[in-house]
Amino acid sequence: MAADPTSQVPVVIAGAGPAGLVAAVTLARNGVRSLLVERSQGLSPLPRATAVSTQTMELLRSWGLEDQVRAGQLDLNSTGAWAAETLASPDGVELPLGVAGIEQAAAASPTTLAAVPQDHLEPVLLGHLEALGLTEIRFGTELSALGQDADGVTVTLRQRAGGAERAVRAAYLVGADGAHSAVRRLLGIAMDGPDHLNEQLTVLFEAPLGEVVGDRRHGIYFIQQPEAGGVLVPNGAGDRWLYGRGWDPPRERLEDYTDARLTGLIRAAAGVGDLPVRVVAKGAFSFAAQVAERYREGRAFLVGDAAQRMTPRGGMGMNTAVAEAHDLAWKLAWVLNGWAGPGLLGSYEAEWRPIGARRTARSAQDGAEPDGAEALAEDLNGRLPHAWVPSADGHPRSTLDLLGPGLTLLTGPGAGAWPAAVAALDTPFPLTLHTLDPATATALGIDPDGAILARPDAQVVAHWPSAPADPAAALSRAVVASAGRRRPVRPAERAYLRSGARAPGAETAARPVRLRARGARPRPTVRDRERPHRPPGGRHPPPAAAPQAGKPA
Repeated sequence: MAADPTSQVPVVIAGAGPAGLVAAVTLARNGVRSLLVERSQGLSPLPRATAVSTQTMELLRSWGLEDQVRAGQLDLNSTGAWAAETLASPDGVELPLGVAGIEQAAAASPTTLAAVPQDHLEPVLLGHLEALGLTEIRFGTELSALGQDADGVTVTLRQRAGGAERAVRAAYLVGADGAHSAVRRLLGIAMDGPDHLNEQLTVLFEAPLGEVVGDRRHGIYFIQQPEAGGVLVPNGAGDRWLYGRGWDPPRERLEDYTDARLTGLIRAAAGVGDLPVRVVAKGAFSFAAQVAERYREGRAFLVGDAAQRMTPRGGMGMNTAVAEAHDLAWKLAWVLNGWAGPGLLGSYEAEWRPIGARRTARSAQDGAEPDGAEALAEDLNGRLPHAWVPSADGHPRSTLDLLGPGLTLLTGPGAGAWPAAVAALDTPFPLTLHTLDPATATALGIDPDGAILARPDAQVVAHWPSAPADPAAALSRAVVASAGRRRPVRPAERAYLRSGARAPGAETAARPVRLRARGARPRPTVRDRERPHRPPGGRHPPPAAAPQAGKPA
């Protein structure tokens, strides 16, 4: 099918789960249009994942969505699990789940982790996306074919009801279409790692179990009853729960588990013989620990479950998907807005595939849970430290709140030559400077004349504990490195790119050109000597053992 020349968009996103929605929101908040397609007729009605990590909550908070998200959070009083013979058993033991405690998270972040069912989170994201007004959203539409060349990607979209097809030309494609990704299959990207690690039968049901657990309000309960062992997981308002247990697909059929049989198993697991149970849905899934051989093929990218399949253990699957989608989308926006060269996009796989591989392997390992501090460090991923910044209006602000859509330079109270260094740079993206008070500067590990340069995702580009010999040169090198080392796109090219087409020459400049001070001659390339960023008082998290597989998130 030939592409319709009027059907053009900067980015096509396949999949409207958390990863796809976050990618579309990030693009829209940066002024970039996209087309979001989802093969289902609407958002998933199932709760799926409930663990929303501290880093994910930081992103939602920055978008002004924290209150809406927390309106659907579960009423828990522990971040650990509870193990007992039945839910009603008077005796049991609390087990760590390898996540930070609320107090730990609050000390390191302006927000904390939450337990929010995915069928509450996704409508919040969709509503925000619709309010931004830059995304075409098509449910009941699947991506059935794709082709790409040096100039862009052409995808064929098919309506599942009726079969009507449509060709769309885009600058980039994001595959956020889940564990069985059509985009990944069409790109010919294989998965590395084991599948079928654990076969689980799951039942979504409603029952008044709140009065059974009483004050032991945990996110997961490990049931050891001989005939009905498994897990019970609170999954939303109205006494909605999930029951999960191992099963043997080669010898059993899903049809063998009638509502009556499931009700008996749930009553046995709860320890309440006459518990009223309403079975809502049942299904089965396999645990896997697989990572895509690559996260990119030309102008097409994989994020979330399309890029890596984790077991539910550790609760990092959805949160990794959100972080990957945000990272890729702000980088796509920078390129499409002419703020950076296409070389910036190479940093997505370079940064996130090692993280995805580490977290995937960790989710499938036996052994002790990581402690809360280590789990929090893994989640926050070495981002800019949080500290509360004094404000004149009395409303507390975090150092994370100072970050903008471009680069942000945070300096010590002595500022020194940094303001002049910022003013001298002619950058195609916003370069914002904030001078910190002494206490905040100390918390960030910088002297009165030091500085930290951070990206929109709070990752630190450069950390100068004290002023370098030539702040202007040091800042210029760091800024150029962060922008993909290329000349800025001209205004006409930028408008053409954002229309969905490719500006001739806009992404194939023959020579990378360094940013330079206004009126100055280009400096020769010099290796940066700035020390790598290390959060004060901490270290980047090493790989660690993960909890046992078999804990649905």
